[in-house]
Amino acid sequence: MRIITGRAKGLKLKTPPGNFTRPTGDRVKESLFGILSGLIDFSEVETVADIFAGTGALGLESVSRGAKSAIFIDTATTNLISENIRRARFESECKIFRGDFEQVLKKFSRNGKTFDLIFSDPPYHKGLAEKSLRLVAELNLLSGSGLMVVEHGADEFFDDLPENFFTVRKISYGKTTGVDIFGLKKENEK
Repeated sequence: MRIITGRAKGLKLKTPPGNFTRPTGDRVKESLFGILSGLIDFSEVETVADIFAGTGALGLESVSRGAKSAIFIDTATTNLISENIRRARFESECKIFRGDFEQVLKKFSRNGKTFDLIFSDPPYHKGLAEKSLRLVAELNLLSGSGLMVVEHGADEFFDDLPENFFTVRKISYGKTTGVDIFGLKKENEK
């Protein structure tokens, strides 16, 4: 697993041994960021949230491409994320929050924080992909022109989108992985 392009291009990221996490593979990440680059200008992204961050690969790729800052939320891999941030030399742009994603996101909401790009890459088949999408919508954490990227099992589907969200793009990566990109409807589109 590596950073594909930008300031830290080619940096190999540390991953946990064994099957502890299911990091987004380089091919999927390259495809996803190719799509995102057609939708947003990373140099205009103020803050990225990487929920269920694992290795921190998605947030770090965003910073490498020009995003100004990123926060990482995970319950178990904060030391690994910290090491990857240090190896990328992104310490001044990145912060890590250890804990339950719901509690951390609620704290950001209470402080009026929004994000221009949110990644949610939870364990598959536990209902966390849809739960994270609904929580982000409920807490108004996505900026007006922001995008939320949710990775999920290919056989997982979102029943009903939150009222103010729409699907920008659906992507399928084989029989195991699906990615949905969501945006906020404009006030007159609701």
